[in-house]
Amino acid sequence: MSIEILIVDDNSDIRNILNELIIDAGYKTRVAANYNQALSEIDKKMPDVAILDVKLDKGDYDGIQLLSHIKSKNTDVPVIMISGHANIEMAVNSLKHGAFEFVEKPFDRARLLNFINRAVENLNLKTQNKEYENKLFSSYELIGNSKNILNIREQIDKISITESRIFINGPSGSGKELIARKIHKKSKRQNNPFIIINGALLDNDKYELELFGEEKNDGSISYGALEKANKGTLLVDQVSEVPLEIQSKILRVLTDQKFKRVNGNNDINVDVRIICSSSKDLKKEIEFGNFREDLFHRLNVFEINVDPLNKRISDIPHLIKYFSAKISEGYNIKMLDIDENNSYILNHEWHGNVRELRNLIERIAILQPTTQDKISNIIKESLKSDINTKKVSDNDLSVPLKEAREKFEKEYLTVQLKKFNGNISKTATFVGMERSALHRKLKGLGIKEFN
Repeated sequence: MSIEILIVDDNSDIRNILNELIIDAGYKTRVAANYNQALSEIDKKMPDVAILDVKLDKGDYDGIQLLSHIKSKNTDVPVIMISGHANIEMAVNSLKHGAFEFVEKPFDRARLLNFINRAVENLNLKTQNKEYENKLFSSYELIGNSKNILNIREQIDKISITESRIFINGPSGSGKELIARKIHKKSKRQNNPFIIINGALLDNDKYELELFGEEKNDGSISYGALEKANKGTLLVDQVSEVPLEIQSKILRVLTDQKFKRVNGNNDINVDVRIICSSSKDLKKEIEFGNFREDLFHRLNVFEINVDPLNKRISDIPHLIKYFSAKISEGYNIKMLDIDENNSYILNHEWHGNVRELRNLIERIAILQPTTQDKISNIIKESLKSDINTKKVSDNDLSVPLKEAREKFEKEYLTVQLKKFNGNISKTATFVGMERSALHRKLKGLGIKEFN
C-alpha cells in the first residue's frame, strides 16, 4: 500500500520542510497552501493521512473546518494538526473534532515523523480489520440456486446498468443489504461511496441530521448521508420506519436532487442513486397512514422481493458450504464438516433467515467440536424450535397409524422437495425411490410439484 499524505500550511518554508521529511521517509505527498486548495485536494481524492495547520487564510480555525470535512467523508483518515499559536483550548478542540495528534510549531522533526509513522500504522490496522471483516462476513455474491435467487441475479444484471430507484422487500436477515451492494458494485457508480442509513436505528430527532447534515454556529459543517453518498449510492434500510415529516423531505430530494442542511439556507445539489429496503409491507403501511403513497411510488420504480430462507431450502446446503469455508478461513481453523442433510437444519423455521444460519455456523466454529455428534448437538441445542424436537401431541397419538404415517411422509417429502428445488429426480435419488414411484406417492399425498 502506497501511503499518500496531504500537507496543508500557508507557510511555504514549513510546507517544504514537511514535504522533504515525508518523502525521505518513503511516503508520497500532496501540498496545499490555503483553505480552498486544501478543500479541492480533499474532494478530488481523499488522502491516507493529512497534516493541517490550524490557522490558514479563511479564519482562526479554518484548519478545524478542514478536519471536520475530512472526518465527515472518512472517519478512518488520521489527521495531525499543527500550529504556531498553540494553546490548550486549540489542542482540545482539535482532538474533540477527531484529530489524531496535535503538534506545536516549531516542531521536532523526529517527534513529528514518529507521529506520522504511528498515524500510518493506525490506518493500516483499521484497513486490515475491515479486510478481515469483509473476508469473514461479506460477499458480493448471492449464494444459492433457488428460483428466487436465480431471478434476483437476473434482475440485478438488468437494473445495475440503469439509474432506476429500487425497492428491496424481504424479511430481516434475508440479504437485502447484500443485494443493494451487488447493484452498486455492478453500476457505473462502483468506484464512488456506498452509504447506509438505517431508519430503524435512529432517534426521531436525528433523522434530519443523519440524512441532510448540519451547518453549526461556529461555521463548521457536519455532512449527512446524502452528501457522503454524492456520486454514489445511498441505501435507506428499513425505510418504513422513517417519520412522515422526514418522508416529505426525502420526496423532495428524489424529485429535485437537492436539499438544505439543518440550519442551512442554501440548496445543496447531489447526484445520488437511492435504494430503499424494508421488512414490512409498505402497501399496508400506507393503509395504516404510516407511509406516504406518493413517496412509495417514487421509490418503487423497480421492486426486488427476497423470499425467506424457509421458502428456499434448496439454498441451505450451498450457504452451509460457503459460510463454513469463509468462517474456517477467517478463524484459521480446519474446514468445518457440517452435515447439509441435518434434519434440525432442514426443518427449522429460520426466522432470522440467512443471518441466523451464518451465526449458527460461526457458533460451531467458535466451539470447535471434534466429532459429527458434537456438531449435531450444537445444532440441536441452537435450533430449539426444530419441529423434530417438539413433543408428540395428544392429537398425534389419537389418529390411526396409517394417518400418522401419511402426515410424516407428507412433511418429510415436502422438505426434501424444497431442498432440491422441486427436482423430482434428485429428490427420488436422495429418498431411495424410483422417479415414477415418487410421482405416485406425491400425488397420493396431495403434494403439489413445483419448479
